[in-house]
Amino acid sequence: MALSSIAVDPVALCGGGIRSRIWSSLTPSHLAPSDGLGWRRKASAAAASRTVSATAAPTAVEEVGQGDVFDRVASLSQVSAVLGTQWGDEGKGKLVDILAKSFDVVARCQGGSNAGHTIYNDEGKKFALHLVPSGILNEETLCVIGNGVVVHLPGLFQEIHGLESNGVLCTGRILVSDRAHLLFDFHQVVDGLREAELANSFIGTTKRGIGPCYSSKVIRNGIRVCDLRHMDTFTQKLEILLRDAASRFEGFEYTTDILKSEVEKYKRFAERLEPFVADTVQVINESILQKRKILVEGGQATMLDIDFGTYPFVTSSSPSAGGICTGLGIAPKNLGDLIGVVKAYTTRVGSGPFPTEILGKDGDLLRDAGREFGTTTGRPRRCGWLDIVALKYCCQINGFSSLNLTKLDVLSELPEIKLGISYRQTDGEKLKSFPADLSLLEQVQVDYEVLPGWNSDISSIRKYTDLPLAARQYVERIEQFVGVPIHYIGVGPGRDAIICK
Repeated sequence: MALSSIAVDPVALCGGGIRSRIWSSLTPSHLAPSDGLGWRRKASAAAASRTVSATAAPTAVEEVGQGDVFDRVASLSQVSAVLGTQWGDEGKGKLVDILAKSFDVVARCQGGSNAGHTIYNDEGKKFALHLVPSGILNEETLCVIGNGVVVHLPGLFQEIHGLESNGVLCTGRILVSDRAHLLFDFHQVVDGLREAELANSFIGTTKRGIGPCYSSKVIRNGIRVCDLRHMDTFTQKLEILLRDAASRFEGFEYTTDILKSEVEKYKRFAERLEPFVADTVQVINESILQKRKILVEGGQATMLDIDFGTYPFVTSSSPSAGGICTGLGIAPKNLGDLIGVVKAYTTRVGSGPFPTEILGKDGDLLRDAGREFGTTTGRPRRCGWLDIVALKYCCQINGFSSLNLTKLDVLSELPEIKLGISYRQTDGEKLKSFPADLSLLEQVQVDYEVLPGWNSDISSIRKYTDLPLAARQYVERIEQFVGVPIHYIGVGPGRDAIICK
């Protein structure tokens, strides 16, 4: 079965559904311009920390704008993005879900099913997404899985089935790039074998096969979605991959029967995937020309970036701003507002340095209060104070126009809250930037600034001026340190639990 190349016919894309009623075509001659909003309105003991201030000086509360979230959203640029600023799990999916109401397209540009985004619908039902963009709950939003994403088809179909069984229409609303690379089950096996080889030096991956799939891509023997159009050569390409894995890993099982079974399975997948496949580079750029609004949803976060993160304890793609261009085919000149999502404290999963980590029962208390367990793996996350040094570094790399501070409510019962404001070497010399050398990072001493807690429930507050003074001081102190305004503040998991500042 050969996949047809969708270039694209709206009826083929939408099946006569809501998209066909909204976009009469996705070709330049038929795309109607949008009217702005469109057609809808740890560290080890050696890293012991020093306290530099018992209490932060009160700061003036400056009102920078009031009104609901959509007043703020209306001013966002045509191509905007939501990116993580820490080690992932910051709550990006929730903001994307909220903003999607005012965007025509929501697109993923990198990563794979290791990106677990938890969102809630209007009835409070929880959805855990991994490959499908978080705009899917907004029925008029087109969701794009870009060329930079690695796609595990069994997982994608399972996710689509779960959404549709809960009344969420997917057919005609999800496009998969014909340039995206296919992630096979054997990539996941290889991921586990690779981690086992590393023993005590393991990376701490999700074992979803992301790294091995990107490895296939980079050494140029990967298989892309468009290769499903040519099943006559698909078998040869897959056999090369399987034989390569078998020669590399002693525990990897490969037989001709396994190859035959896999090929038959992907013949069926090819037919099932056909309605979703498109040249998404064309779709995205035609949308830009026709003034459609595009929201890019980042997976993972900058501290996991293959170039800028705590290498080698990183992911295999570029979750920073540069990944938007390479993962979707968007020219840099078209990028606009970039929103960085930062948790009110810091978490990370897996191995790697974590300078502001809170060890022992205090870390356990923060983990339980924030329900810090992985969406994809269920693994408990390591918890610590907000790391200003890492956050400033991420803001520098990405050029964020604003920040979304999430889970502020989790800190509500703490008598005092710390901000890790600078790093020092063991000889006391202050570091000027976030270091690349992990041996240095593992030994840094953190200078903390201590702020008073607010000791009150803020989960029902929806206006910034209604927050306790201490909570506002905390928000504004972060702004002062990083030099980027905080426009969105999360005070709970629900869709409405957000404050626009």
